[in-house]
Amino acid sequence: MKEKNLTIIEHIDEIRKRLMVIVVFFLIAVAGSFFIAKPLIHFLQHDGEAESITLNAFNVLDPLMIYVKMVVIIAFVVISPVVMYQLWAFISPGLHDKERRATLSYIPYTFFLFLGGVAFSYLILLPYVLKFTMNISKELDIVQTIGINEYFSFLFQLVIPFGLIFQLPVVLLFLTRLGILNPQLLVKVRKYAYFTLFVIAAFITPPDLLSHLFVTVPLFILYEISIFISRFGYRKYLKAEEERQREEEEAERERLFAEAKAEQQRQIEEFNSK
Repeated sequence: MKEKNLTIIEHIDEIRKRLMVIVVFFLIAVAGSFFIAKPLIHFLQHDGEAESITLNAFNVLDPLMIYVKMVVIIAFVVISPVVMYQLWAFISPGLHDKERRATLSYIPYTFFLFLGGVAFSYLILLPYVLKFTMNISKELDIVQTIGINEYFSFLFQLVIPFGLIFQLPVVLLFLTRLGILNPQLLVKVRKYAYFTLFVIAAFITPPDLLSHLFVTVPLFILYEISIFISRFGYRKYLKAEEERQREEEEAERERLFAEAKAEQQRQIEEFNSK
């Protein structure tokens, strides 16, 4: 789509087209995910600490619900680059060429950072959480009877948020590259960002200090990395703005020169016609 001012109807139509593309890719991904979901569920049931847990179905539909949830989550993960591209394609007409090229290159990083966050929470955080809850059960002489639906719901609630949070550096880089944010502002609101990350960590970790720090510290480090990376993006934004201003000034000079030349030519023609 060419860069131009769109009406509200045209914007809505553009959104509809983008959503249709996402839906088509989602349906294709769902069809393919049916072949991946079953072996992945088996793997998650027998990997690491989960191998020592007997998972039970307390409802007739529990196995089906787990299967459907896994299919949907796999499909969303697979098409996440497509979703990001469609979002970029929707806003790209309002960007300049260098901004379009730069922001487009961020899309693969968001996907890999999401996988990195999922891997971190699954390989490092989940085993600790399971050990912590099992030790509490033993100390309280409680026999844990865990439902498979509850276990996988807990698993998804733990790993998916981390996948999203780990995309923070790219999101902030994207916003600073567009000039919406700047590193100075990120430093200024650091204490509020820390508090927000602290609260998020409290929601997704067991209620003990060690596990809380186990999650909070990496999130704080992630925010500091985001500030560091955003400095590069903001410098590129400032450089692009300077180049854009020079181009606009040059275009304005050329326009004025063309108008003066046309006026001079008109006056010559009027003089010759007399």
